[in-house]
Amino acid sequence: MNGLDETDIGLLNLLQADALLSHKQLADKLHKSVTPIHLRVRRLKEEGYIKRYAAIVDPKKIEMGLIGYIQVQLVKHSEESLTAFMNEVVQLAEVMECYHMTGAFDFLLRIAIRDMDAYNKLLMKKLANLPGVSMMQSFFVMSEVKHETAYMLAHAK
Repeated sequence: MNGLDETDIGLLNLLQADALLSHKQLADKLHKSVTPIHLRVRRLKEEGYIKRYAAIVDPKKIEMGLIGYIQVQLVKHSEESLTAFMNEVVQLAEVMECYHMTGAFDFLLRIAIRDMDAYNKLLMKKLANLPGVSMMQSFFVMSEVKHETAYMLAHAK
């Protein structure tokens, strides 16, 4: 966390907990004035520490409560094969996250779907047709024990 001081870390912690806090509220919580807080938040955005702001929606409320993880293995591991798969998988709305992994499988996908019928359609009509797919293994979430979106930040002393 080079270049971040205690105020920057405080800002990041507060904004991760509630991105709707105003600059005045942030300043009050950090015992600073508003103008420097405004400048720091803008700098944190410009330097890429803050990638974007988003609302976290309850998937059950929007009938996307079936969360699954799919491990994908490709036939080939050339740059072309990996890139072709990545270019296609990121376009699937059901895929919430995609990670290129080490180990027995090449990719790990997190999906959010309505039900098993929706999963079957996703599998048969989309995932199985992605370029270079050799094997897939799926796992479904039975209950969510912890779901955290904020990174734990502390100032290195």
